[in-house]
Amino acid sequence: MPEIRFGDHSLAVAEGASVLETLLSAQCEIPNNCRAGVCQACLMQLVEGEVEPPAQRGLKESWQAQGLFLACQCHPERDLEIRLPGVEAVRSVCSVSGHDRLSGDLLRLRLRPESEFHYRPGQYVTLWRDQALGRSYSLASVPALDGDELELHIRHYPQGRLSGWLYEQVRVGDRLQLQGPAGDCFYTGGDPEQPLLLAATGTGLAPLYGILRDALNQGHVGPIHLYHGALDPAGLYLHHELQGLATAHANLTYHPCSRNAAPGMDEAIQVACLDDLLGQEMGALQGWRVYLCGPGEFVKAQQRRCFLAGAGIQEIYADAFL
Repeated sequence: MPEIRFGDHSLAVAEGASVLETLLSAQCEIPNNCRAGVCQACLMQLVEGEVEPPAQRGLKESWQAQGLFLACQCHPERDLEIRLPGVEAVRSVCSVSGHDRLSGDLLRLRLRPESEFHYRPGQYVTLWRDQALGRSYSLASVPALDGDELELHIRHYPQGRLSGWLYEQVRVGDRLQLQGPAGDCFYTGGDPEQPLLLAATGTGLAPLYGILRDALNQGHVGPIHLYHGALDPAGLYLHHELQGLATAHANLTYHPCSRNAAPGMDEAIQVACLDDLLGQEMGALQGWRVYLCGPGEFVKAQQRRCFLAGAGIQEIYADAFL
């Protein structure tokens, strides 16, 4: 049975258990969030030993070279000595440059990194309140259009420890810790005439807003269909901005939908469930590139539907909110 040495702890790893599970079972305080290898909150650093490739999948080469790995994805077969990485190794500092509400419970947070920060629109970052509390948010900004300013769309959940703090207490000028970027849900050029399907619910629109503007800025001329679904019309929080983009770009069609109607609702908004609307309106998808963002169940169902409709598995990009 392999053993983990962590500080003063020497822990036996149960069969099939991950490093994270082993540490948490011993009451070690380890930052973690999704436990699915997505958010990268549980980064650990090797002192001695080796980890299998899945434990470093998706990490920057510079991080891999430093021995960083994902504790939730590491199932050791041999003894390891590990430690928490220094904050300076994986996080950077940014200042809040914008803090405004897009709707009643939705915050647009703009950040300005204090050092050079490279990313692709649609990737995500993790914001940290302190050493242990962090959450991942997708990037809605585009470097070529927004300069060095990052834009995040954050929904305020009543019991949300980080979203509540960001929504209620953080103000312009405050400094935060930032980790990332990560994720492979972003636009790549090379076929500017390829049809694109972008579909999201709620704040899943954030990465698609970045991807859409990036594609248009790079000169994409193929048809682009953007679907955004919400429970109520107020949830279509970039409705007017997206209508403006569709008016300015003949190849963009914007499809807003709401499960519930409301008095005075824009006639352009369809009263429908997004899952149903996609099934009704989108036919064969051979040759299309697809971007899906939102809750895990929605993304999983639409990945399957798009694949069965003919989209190649390598042409379906997803950002599932876990």
